[in-house]
Amino acid sequence: MNTSTEPLSAWIGRSETLHDSLHPWPLQALAATLDHAPAAVTPGTALPPLWHWLYFLPRHRQSEVGADGHPRRGGFLPPVPLPRRMWAGSQLEFRAPLCIGDALRRRSTIAEVSAKSGRSGELVFVKLRHELFRNDAAEAALVEHQDIVYREAQRVDDVPPPPQRAPAGAAWQREWVPDEVLLFRYSALTFNGHRIHYDQPYATAVEGYPGLVVHGPLIATLLLDLLHRHAPTAQVATFRFRALRPTIAGRTMRVNGQPEGNTVRLWAQDHEGWLTMDATVGLR
Repeated sequence: MNTSTEPLSAWIGRSETLHDSLHPWPLQALAATLDHAPAAVTPGTALPPLWHWLYFLPRHRQSEVGADGHPRRGGFLPPVPLPRRMWAGSQLEFRAPLCIGDALRRRSTIAEVSAKSGRSGELVFVKLRHELFRNDAAEAALVEHQDIVYREAQRVDDVPPPPQRAPAGAAWQREWVPDEVLLFRYSALTFNGHRIHYDQPYATAVEGYPGLVVHGPLIATLLLDLLHRHAPTAQVATFRFRALRPTIAGRTMRVNGQPEGNTVRLWAQDHEGWLTMDATVGLR
């Protein structure tokens, strides 16, 4: 399949602006999903870092959804002619708090489109820039660069990249067993229809995974949730994460943290001890 980015490069610089308001229910629902004790949520309550992903949800009609559960290609995102899509990582700057009751404006821009060939075939990388503005502010309260990777269909001769062993000796650690209910609740909260998170025959037979796949953004959220549990007064200024290996539902996973001066290294590992996500927090 020809994945030349020449026609796709026309999407670079395209932008769209959406509006939403920070109402309390999504925050309360994710807190319950992550097993937090109930707490009062009132106007002015600040969102924990990354919980802005509960807002600006896609609203595509059912007829606009593709076979994988994602919206069909085209529209704002470029129509990349590769069937598999994953959120590979993000780089975020938290400049001002986002609070319940805020009216938000999100300006999204296609920052980059590039292609390359690897051991797993053709790849296309799309980088999005999201800027979130509170109320009528001229300066963004949050800036996120999001990396999306498109890949070829699963092949019988695919050779996965060699895994990396997770670091040992974390100062903080928490175990999770992400089951089908947790994946369903997170998919519902983020209106994510991707079938790899709930349709096991599709995930295994079509996309070639050994089981249901835990959402990358959910794992990133669990990493920062670990930070909050051990350093509740820490103020996050920056956060970078990179997904390295799929995490499969129903198996024990661990999230880990290690303070390093004014930064914290966070990482996730699977039941075999392989590194699945690597992240760094910069503190104020």
